[in-house]
Amino acid sequence: MSPAVMVLVAFFLYVVGYRVYARFLAERVYRLDPEAPTPAHTMRDDVDYLPTKPSVLFGHHFASITGLAPMLGPAVAVIWGWGPAFLWVVFGAIFVGCVHDFSAMVLSVRHRGMSVGQVAESIIGPRGRTWFHLIIFFGIALAMGVFVFIISRLFAIELAPGTPGHPEAVMPSVALMIIAMVSGFLMHKKGMRLLPIALVGFALELLTIWLGMKAPTMGIDPASWPSPGTWTVVLLVYAFAASVLPVWALLQARDFLNGLLLYLGVGLAYVGLLVVRPAFDAPMFQAHPAGAPGILPTVFIVIACGAASGFHGLVSSGTTAKQLDKETHARPIGYGAMIGESSLALLATLACTAGVGSSEAWHSHYGDWSAVQALPVKIDLFISGTTSFLVGLGIPEALGSALIAMVVVSFALTTLDSATRLLRFNIEEIAASARVGFLQQRYVSSALACLVIGLFAFYKVDVQVGDAVVAQPAGLALWQLFGTTNQILGALTLGLASIYLKRRGSVVWPTLLPCLFLLGSTVAAMVQNLMRMRDPLVFGVGLVLLVLALGVLVEGVLALRRDFKARGA
Repeated sequence: MSPAVMVLVAFFLYVVGYRVYARFLAERVYRLDPEAPTPAHTMRDDVDYLPTKPSVLFGHHFASITGLAPMLGPAVAVIWGWGPAFLWVVFGAIFVGCVHDFSAMVLSVRHRGMSVGQVAESIIGPRGRTWFHLIIFFGIALAMGVFVFIISRLFAIELAPGTPGHPEAVMPSVALMIIAMVSGFLMHKKGMRLLPIALVGFALELLTIWLGMKAPTMGIDPASWPSPGTWTVVLLVYAFAASVLPVWALLQARDFLNGLLLYLGVGLAYVGLLVVRPAFDAPMFQAHPAGAPGILPTVFIVIACGAASGFHGLVSSGTTAKQLDKETHARPIGYGAMIGESSLALLATLACTAGVGSSEAWHSHYGDWSAVQALPVKIDLFISGTTSFLVGLGIPEALGSALIAMVVVSFALTTLDSATRLLRFNIEEIAASARVGFLQQRYVSSALACLVIGLFAFYKVDVQVGDAVVAQPAGLALWQLFGTTNQILGALTLGLASIYLKRRGSVVWPTLLPCLFLLGSTVAAMVQNLMRMRDPLVFGVGLVLLVLALGVLVEGVLALRRDFKARGA
């Protein structure tokens, strides 16, 4: 079957999923009420809580959940062939990921816009909340440490020895921040309409991408171009500023403009694929790649974002729920944005299996498991593969590469600033539970969040790679734990939703079945990983995460037991 046919099949399933299944969830399961007051109105402070137009909020939510992970996961998972990745990306999103994101958003809206960690207290108790908070803290800090590490390499002259970086993305990235801040000021303070601001802002964004392609280092001698370490510091400073600013001042406008950029880049790539109609360079299924773990349950962990992701629940309940104007907007924003991310993961699957150039080239990239662990190089493979689709439309390769590189960087940056804000919320909620007053101040909590992210990006540990011992940033050394942490968080969030729905007398299976599936596959993967791990740091952290996850699960079971006893009394 050709990639073009697979695209058409996938988009047909997306439409059916949204029109039929999402409506069932909204009307029959959660019974959304368009007249119910949301926290954006009842708790409005114009910093975190602010009623927002659905089109703008969709852009913010979409950009925040769509970071590097939906490109990284498929770029690794296609080592088992394009078939398993396609099935999990499409069906996993429709029946697991979209349900998870939508559920987390509704739960938060009905609990004063609190994060899923804080919602856990009202559903399963204070101990469950504490375990949840610790899992969230580790997951966000680890993922953003790796994101900062990769973005800093993309900004550098060389991404890896012998592999050029993408310094051309620096100018448009900086320009976009300035454009977004001006746009936010004009809309929020001057009352200007969205459409003219969006048109002008997007035109300027495209212009700076072209300028970045023409002058990648902006006239600076490449020998004097900032090092990856310098870019890491710059990114952390930016993350701090974005975390403490009001959402209207940067996040909303920037994420909306980022959304337009992604729609353009991904849309052109899909049109190019349909025009060029390439063949697959990769096999449909490769059961035993050299050195790779078994495909089950590993593929469900490697492809997290793009199919199902616990991190999305933090965005749904951390920033988006605080800006939701009406309950009914949760369907297009929560369920719909996840379909959008799934389409990006599908594109990554196709770019790394049909845009490589030849079967020989594909096997050189995916010869064994160790070859796919170089994450920055796999992002570059996504960029080059997607660029090949744009070239089929007559777009010059250099311009196409600059556009896709900007898509990658801009969404990684968007996730970085949103996630830093989420980590700030998490720290403030932990501090409130522990009655530590000064950590509840947003400047202090944001500084601590950036410090922890920087620790994962900068601090190096010795790890065993084959027969050699090499020094790696702690984030990369622990990256193999991100997938399991992410998926266990998703499973636990679906479990919270199931308990909530049961207490309301509603239908439970739409959340309970994906909860059990994610829980079973992830715990199995965690146990398998622990049995294979030789590095004591990775083993120790992995064991702690498994214990925390099981702790939340036990608290959920105890909460249900209390419910049954109360009804029988």
